[in-house]
Amino acid sequence: MAYPYVLAQDAMAKLREAIYLLLTEAPASGLKNAQIGRSLGIYSGHVGHEGHISRTVLALMEAEGVVEQNSETKCWRIRENSGCEAEK
Repeated sequence: MAYPYVLAQDAMAKLREAIYLLLTEAPASGLKNAQIGRSLGIYSGHVGHEGHISRTVLALMEAEGVVEQNSETKCWRIRENSGCEAEK
């Protein structure tokens, strides 16, 4: 059972990295979940559940303090001062 867990964690890390890299190249205003998901080919899903994969990964990254969403525009971007310097 250990290998399936490691494989899943590796996949999640790669999804996080892909989103991070995409957002570093995005406009300063950021990108919406649909733009992120479609750009990475992970937006499709079961009827009525499109966008859940990218949105879930974004929520995990938000909880980690890596990304943030503008509540007005719904755009996601890399959180400013997310490094150690911000803690000083």
